[in-house]
Amino acid sequence: MNRPAITVPADYANWLTDLKQRIRGARQRAVLAANEEQIRLCHGIGMDILDRQRRQGWGAKVIDRLSADLRQAFPDMKGFSSRNLNYMKTFA
Repeated sequence: MNRPAITVPADYANWLTDLKQRIRGARQRAVLAANEEQIRLCHGIGMDILDRQRRQGWGAKVIDRLSADLRQAFPDMKGFSSRNLNYMKTFA
């Protein structure tokens, strides 16, 4: 399907290039912000697990249960396996 021929302003190409750069930059900043937030979340979960293990004597079975409960609550998310929860704990 061909686009109809239209007359564009002389600075259109430069403006389009600028817009594309701004969009790419915004997308990259959004990804970096999401990654940063994910790291904070994992660290916070790990700190919570460590704290509860110290105060309440949690064992591996509680982490297994936590894993199952989180995966059920957030089925569209990955990263809540028992192994990953233990990695979060180590990270913290």
